[in-house]
Amino acid sequence: MTKIALVTGGSRGLGRNTALSIARRGGDVILTYRNGAADAEATAAEIRAAGRKAAVLQLDTGDVAAFAGFAEQLRTVLRETWGRETFDHLVNNAGHGDHALIGQTTEAQFDGLVNVHFKGVYFLTQALLPLIADGGRIVNLSSGLTRTTFPGYAAYAAVKGAVEVLTRYMARELGGRGIAVNTVAPGAIETDFGGGAVRDNPEVNQIFAGMTALGRAGLPDDIGPMIASLLSEENRWVNAQRIEVSGGQGI
Repeated sequence: MTKIALVTGGSRGLGRNTALSIARRGGDVILTYRNGAADAEATAAEIRAAGRKAAVLQLDTGDVAAFAGFAEQLRTVLRETWGRETFDHLVNNAGHGDHALIGQTTEAQFDGLVNVHFKGVYFLTQALLPLIADGGRIVNLSSGLTRTTFPGYAAYAAVKGAVEVLTRYMARELGGRGIAVNTVAPGAIETDFGGGAVRDNPEVNQIFAGMTALGRAGLPDDIGPMIASLLSEENRWVNAQRIEVSGGQGI
């Protein structure tokens, strides 16, 4: 049976690359977007052009109150598109960056990061547990900044650290259903994340390249295929792990 993956924030950046990588490996994809409907539909069109099924749903991963309604929408899409009651793989990818030194971080910035990157991951997964098939997979996105430091990312890294702890607890509690849960922690990647700082600012790009053993910043193609491979049956025994994909950043 074809596997179905739900990728949050699948309209751009690492989420888009992950969704396309899953499709290239023979999976079907449901992707969510917050504002970029056109980008999400374009990604879905690429997936369909590759011969796989795709669906698009709007979701603000910082709005916990909307999760019950989203789960019902998802249930309907699964029935109408796939004739199924469950999906197989959840990739909690959606997120944003907020760069501010500790002394300058506002409560609104802090709360926004917590709501999207931690509280949202916790309660969205909770809402979707009845729809995840036994033997499925969950991948939570973290960051290389939980291991190395870069001024201005304390709040962001701290909530990602919370996700890494949550991942281990998910793996423990969901193990009875055969659901493996892992964290993927990318290094600095050239996307529009954080205003495109790594992609568009040569100085920032070179700073991270200099911190990386392989001598460059990462690309989306360095991450999406790895996540897709982690969802495969070949990696069924990988569980409760933090897997950094950074080219050797900060070693």
